[in-house]
Amino acid sequence: MLTGRDSLNRLIGKRRRYLPNRESLLSAPIQSSLNLCNDTKNGKIIPDDETEKGNSKAARLVTCPICGSDVPGDNHMINSHLDACLARGTKRKLTQRTLLQLNFSAQTKDQNHSNETKLSTTNMFSEGPVESLEQNSICGLANYVAVEDYNSNHWRSTENTTSHQRINCDEKTPLSSPHINGPEHDVNVTVDGMSEATLRTFIVGRRYSDEKEIKIGAHISLSRDPNNVKDPNAIKVFSADSGCCKVLGYLPKELSEYLSPLMEKYSLSFEGFVISAPKHSLDVVQIKITYHKIESDNENDDDIEVSTCLWKRALHVARSAKGYPSSMIKYQCNFNLLIQEVLGNSRHLFKADEIDFLESFSMLSEDSQRLFVRLYMRKDNGYICSSEDTNELHDAIKDICNLLTVSELREISCVLPKRLFFLNGEQDLSAFLLVDLGIVKYPTYNCIIAEQIFSGLCDLLAYEEAIELAQIMDQSLDENNIELVLRCIMIAESRMSSSSCKAVQSITSELANTFHSCFSASWVYSKVVLLGISFLEREQRFNDAINLLRRLLSCFTCDSRRGYWTLRLSIDLEHMGCPSESLSVAEGGLLDSWVRAGSRVALQRRVLRLGKPPRRWKIPSFSESIKRKITEIHVQGRPLNCEIGMKSWFYGEDGEKCGVEQLALQYYAGEGGGWHGVHTESGIWLTIFGLLMWDILFSDVPDVFRSRFQNAPLDLATDSFYIVRKNLIESQLQKIYDGMAEEILITSWESHVGTVCRGVNWDRHSLSELRAAVTCIGGPCLAHLCRHLAQDYGSWSSGMPDLLIWRFHSEYRGEAKLVEVKGPRDRLSEQQRAWLLLLMDCGFKVEVCKVSAQPVIVST
Repeated sequence: MLTGRDSLNRLIGKRRRYLPNRESLLSAPIQSSLNLCNDTKNGKIIPDDETEKGNSKAARLVTCPICGSDVPGDNHMINSHLDACLARGTKRKLTQRTLLQLNFSAQTKDQNHSNETKLSTTNMFSEGPVESLEQNSICGLANYVAVEDYNSNHWRSTENTTSHQRINCDEKTPLSSPHINGPEHDVNVTVDGMSEATLRTFIVGRRYSDEKEIKIGAHISLSRDPNNVKDPNAIKVFSADSGCCKVLGYLPKELSEYLSPLMEKYSLSFEGFVISAPKHSLDVVQIKITYHKIESDNENDDDIEVSTCLWKRALHVARSAKGYPSSMIKYQCNFNLLIQEVLGNSRHLFKADEIDFLESFSMLSEDSQRLFVRLYMRKDNGYICSSEDTNELHDAIKDICNLLTVSELREISCVLPKRLFFLNGEQDLSAFLLVDLGIVKYPTYNCIIAEQIFSGLCDLLAYEEAIELAQIMDQSLDENNIELVLRCIMIAESRMSSSSCKAVQSITSELANTFHSCFSASWVYSKVVLLGISFLEREQRFNDAINLLRRLLSCFTCDSRRGYWTLRLSIDLEHMGCPSESLSVAEGGLLDSWVRAGSRVALQRRVLRLGKPPRRWKIPSFSESIKRKITEIHVQGRPLNCEIGMKSWFYGEDGEKCGVEQLALQYYAGEGGGWHGVHTESGIWLTIFGLLMWDILFSDVPDVFRSRFQNAPLDLATDSFYIVRKNLIESQLQKIYDGMAEEILITSWESHVGTVCRGVNWDRHSLSELRAAVTCIGGPCLAHLCRHLAQDYGSWSSGMPDLLIWRFHSEYRGEAKLVEVKGPRDRLSEQQRAWLLLLMDCGFKVEVCKVSAQPVIVST
C-alpha cells in the first residue's frame, strides 16, 4: 500500500459514479514546472479509449444506446460515457420501468380509493432488505423529536394509498431555527415562579396502545414508565376521559429524556388533550400538554436552575418537530432535516435558482418527496426517468426533469448538500438509519456555528473539484494507468498555487494548524501530491519525488506533515548520492517547530549517522538523549513458520498457535513475574484518553461541531484543540495527577457506554481492565501522557507499545509496564522509538521484548 492512499480514500469516501469536472480537469493545459508524462499529446492526456486500444487490440466495443458511438466494453468506460451523454442533455432511446411509474398527480379521495385495489395487487417496485430498512429510517437524534415507526408491513400496504395532498410550506420550520410562530410553546418560561406552561408534541408508539380510536379534544394524562426495557425515561400517555386508564401510547423518546426528570425529581405533573385525530389507527397523534407544578419547600437555587434548563431543552425538542406532519415517514423526515440544515447554515454557497430548487422540495406532495429521496438513495443514479414516467409524475417533478440534466440534479440536490451536512465523503443518509435502529449512538453536544467552513461558492466548488481529482488518481492506481496517475500528479502540483497556499496560511502561526485548512482545495491537492511522491519513489524516480517534496515544503509552511516530508526529502537525496545535502535537510528540519514525534527522532538519528567527521565535528546536543539504552528482554519459542515477509507464528505454552504478542504475554504471566496484561497497541490508551477527557472533547467550542453525526470535534488532531481548551484541559489533568483518574473513568464509562467517540473501543477493553491499568499506572504518568495526546493528538495517536502489563502489590497499589514486542526479523520504527523515549521521560517503565526461535538441537 502506497503511503497516503488510506488517508486519500477516507477523504474521497464513497466513489461517485459521475464526475462532472473530469473532462475539464484532464484536458486543461497544465502550468507546471514538472514534466512527468513522457507520452502525452500536446500537453493533453491520451484519451482512455486510445489507451485501451493500445493495451488490447481486441478490446470489446459496445454501441452507446444514446449517441450511437462505439465505446470500450468495460463497466467503468460504459458508465462514464453514458453519464457524459446524459449530462449533455441527449435524450434517452431506452425506457426504464421503475418505481417512478407510481401515480403522484393530485387525486381526489375517490380516485385514491379506486386505485387502492389496483396498486395493492401490482408490485410496482421491489425492495431489498437493506433498502427497506433505509427507507424506514427515522431522525432519532438528540434534541429532535422523531415520528413513530410503523412496521414495515404496514408501510408497504398503506404507503401507496396515502392521499396526495400538498404540504403547507408555511408550517415548515427548519430544525435549527430558534424561532417559531404561534403560541403553541411557552418558550421564555422558567419553572421558578410559574404554576403551569404548555407545549405541543405527539403521541407515538401507537402499536402498544389499548385504545385504537382517538377523538379530537380527548383528555390525556402522563405517567412515568421506569421499567420500560427500551427506554428507562419512557413516559406513557393515558386517556383521562370517563375515569378509564387506557394506554394511548408514549411521548417521543427525545422529549421524555427531559420531561422524565422533571416529573420524578421536580414534582411536575402533566395533563393535556388531543388536537388532531389520526387518519390511521397507528398514526402519531398531535397533542397539547400542560404541566402543573407541585409546590415544595425544599427547592434551592441549583434545583431551580437545573429544572429550568430541562424545560428549555424540552421546549427546543418540541418546536424542532413542529414542522413535520404526522404522516411523514422516516427517510423523508431525514432528508428534510438535511436540506433544511444546509440551507440554514450554508445558504450563501448556493445561487438563487439553486436555493429555489432546494426550497421547492418542501412544497412537493409527500409522495413526490418520497419519490425524490428514493431516487437519491438508488445506486444507479445515472437515469432519472423515461418519457413515459415523466407523464405520470407530479407537475413539480416534471419541471425538475425538464429544467435540469442528470448531473445537475445530482450535484445540486444530493452531492453538495450531503458534503456540507456531513463534511466528509464517507457518511450519507445511512448514518440516520444506524441511529434510528439503535446501532450507533452519537454523543450529545451543542453545534455553535460562528464562522463558515467555505467563505464562498468558489471555495466549495474548488474543493469539490480537488476531491474529483483525488478520486481519478485513486481509480487510476487501481487500473494501473500510469499515464493518468502522472497526469493527476502534475495537475495537483500546478494547482497548489502560492495564492491558495497563502490563503491557507493566512491565520496566525499560533492557530495555523486549524481544521479549516483541511477543507481547502490546496490541502486536497497536497494529499494527491503526497500519494504521487510515494508512487514515484516506488518507481525509483527519486529526482521527481525530490522536486515535489520541495514544492510541498515551500507551499505549506505551517503543517504537521512537514516532518514526514522533510524526512522523505532527506532519504531521497541520499538515494540520489547527495549525502551532504541530505544531512543539511535533516539539520534544517530539526529547527522546524512543525517537525514532531517519530519524524523528529528519525531526523535526529540521520544527523548522527550522516554527521560524522569529516562532515561534522561537533556532536549534537540531543546525542545522549537519542542514544539512551532501552531495556531488552529475550524470549524464545517454537516457531511454526520461518518464511521471510510473513507474520511469525509460534507454539504457545498450551500448544496452540499464537503470535509473538501472545507468546510475550504468556512469558510475562509466568516466569516473567506474574504480570497481567493486554495486547493493545494504541487502543487502550486512546480509550482511556477519550473517557478521561470526554467532557472536554464535547464541550461548547464554536465551529468544531457542525452536525449531529460527529464522533469528535473537528479540531481534535490540530494544535488549536489544546490552545482553545487549555484551562479546561489543565484542570482535568490536575485531577488525574491527584489520583482521581479511576473515579473519572468509572463515571464516564457508566454515563456514555456504547456512545461512539474517536479512539474509544467499548468492546475490546472491559471496565475492570481499564480500572486496573489506570490504578497501576498512577496519576502523574497518566497526566503526562494525556497532556501529550491533547497537545498533538495527530502525531501521538499511533505507534504506542504493543503490550500494557500490570500487577498489584495491594488492593490500591501496583505497577505497570509498557512492552514493545518484536519478532525474529522485526525492528523498531522511528515512531515506536519516539514513543518509548517519550514514555521514559514521563516516568513509565518500558522495555522491548525480542522473540526468537529456539535453537534446533540435532541428535547424533
